[in-house]
Amino acid sequence: MGALSLSLPAEIRNNRLRSGLYIGAYNLGRISSYAMAGALAGAFGVEILNGLGLEQGSAHQLLRIASVVFIVAIGLYLGGWFPQLIRLEKLGQPVWKKIQPLAHRLMPIKTPSQALLYGMLWGWLPCGLVYVVLLMSITAGSALQGALMMAAFGLGTLPSMLSAGVMLGWVRKLAQSTRARQLVAITLIVMALASLYLGDLYFAAEAEHGHHH
Repeated sequence: MGALSLSLPAEIRNNRLRSGLYIGAYNLGRISSYAMAGALAGAFGVEILNGLGLEQGSAHQLLRIASVVFIVAIGLYLGGWFPQLIRLEKLGQPVWKKIQPLAHRLMPIKTPSQALLYGMLWGWLPCGLVYVVLLMSITAGSALQGALMMAAFGLGTLPSMLSAGVMLGWVRKLAQSTRARQLVAITLIVMALASLYLGDLYFAAEAEHGHHH
């Protein structure tokens, strides 16, 4: 993001309002690509469940457990306890090799529409963290939910992306802080495990309610 900002013409780069417009266009394109990928993954997940022929309750339980596993994996990665997750990036290299030449043709970026298109291509850049969330979106239950999950992830990355683009130093320092990353990681893991436990309580209550009826 920092490199893209520095590559803008000086008259745009030195104007905070105009540079913000370009940075916003980059990120809008990136997040829209995440949403498209999430929709495809969510639809694929539905086909898998239909192929397995699972009942709705069993399918929901399976999806919930899978989601918790992926969130815990993200937490371990962010905390620096599972760096092997970065190997997932190799899966996207063949696709990126085909997309990268298209991105090069758009350089140098001179208009917001070019920045938007570049952002859409940039969204397919291999990234281990993105791929984990994309795998998680397979468990979303529908194409729409998969798209929303990836869009929410994209919005969650905006602070760090904008800090690199417009140099909001305090946000960047926070993102680079090991303690801050580990605090976020632990929070994610605890929330994921708690959701699994609370979900079990909910299903038990539903079953008890149905039994009384």
